[in-house]
This record gives sequence, C-alpha cells and structure tokens, in this order.
Amino acid sequence: MSIVLTEFARPRLFPREPRRNTIQDCTPAEFERRLNEQTPLQVLDGYAPFCKLHVHRNWTSTRCLTVPITDGNRHLLRSDYEARTRGELPVLVRWFEGLDPPVADYLIPILYSREQLAREGSPIDADWGVVGCMYTAEPAETPMAPITMMRNALGVDEGGSGVPLDREAYARSVEFWRTHANWRG
Repeated sequence: MSIVLTEFARPRLFPREPRRNTIQDCTPAEFERRLNEQTPLQVLDGYAPFCKLHVHRNWTSTRCLTVPITDGNRHLLRSDYEARTRGELPVLVRWFEGLDPPVADYLIPILYSREQLAREGSPIDADWGVVGCMYTAEPAETPMAPITMMRNALGVDEGGSGVPLDREAYARSVEFWRTHANWRG
C-alpha cells in the first residue's frame, strides 16, 4: 500500500510559514516516508468506505489540536467566516488563541482512496492520499466538525465528498464540538 500527501492536505499540515498548530519537526517527505514505512498501531474505518484512519504514536512535538472549553479559557475563543480553498464558500469557524495545549500522543492521518480522490478531481499516484491529520491524546477519532459533515453532503462541487448527512453522527459531532474547539498559535 502506498500513501502520499494530497495537494489539499499539504498546505494545511505543512504551511509555507510554520504555525504552532500544524505538524512539527518533520518535513512533508519525512511524513510520507514514515507513513509508508511504519505499520500503524490501528487502522480505523472512517466516515465512508473510501476513508481510513491510521493511528500512529506521535514521533514529533506536534500538540493536540482540540482543547476542551472551560470557564477558564472561554474568553480565548475567536470566530470568523473562512473558506479552506478559493473555490469554497466561507463558513463560520471558531478556535482558541493564546493557549498552549499538551503534546499529542497520537497522529492520526485521514486517508482517502485513490478512486475517491479521482472522483473529487484530485488524482494521485498512490493507493491512498492524506487529506488531513488529527493530533490527539487518545488513539481514537476526533468527531468530524458539523460544518465539514454538511459540506461533504453538499457534494464535490462545494468542496465535499458527496457522502449524505448521517443525522446520528451529526448529533454526536455537535455534542463533542459544543464543548471543544481547535486552537491556533
């Protein structure tokens, strides 16, 4: 099985100007090599048959991406309308500023199959393409954000995958994201 970083994931995980809330101490080439050479601790099913999650122990100083919202940090929450790419519609997002989360215990790359990426207009020369990565304290999936689920349901033309909305999964996502937020550094 071969794995590559997609053009969608590369600038988010390895931006030109490094940010504290992205993958640390590792180049994109080193990241790809590690994913191709090291057997994951676990392989989890993603939200659709074309999506897999590979659980790896964190070999970097990358910090947990998600932080619980508390009375002590709620004042650090920020929000704005943002699009992930020029072609997407901006959506409301929120994040913390001014936090120093713990180093993640796990990196969990989110992989899409070559066939799905071709359907989305992003062909790759590998079996699987990394579309994102979770940095977590537990070897488990962080629920997909509700807005990502909605975008996926809107279809490929709106930056999604075309997977219909699962109301139960959406409700679980809302429960998690009501009490957690990502951070930016």
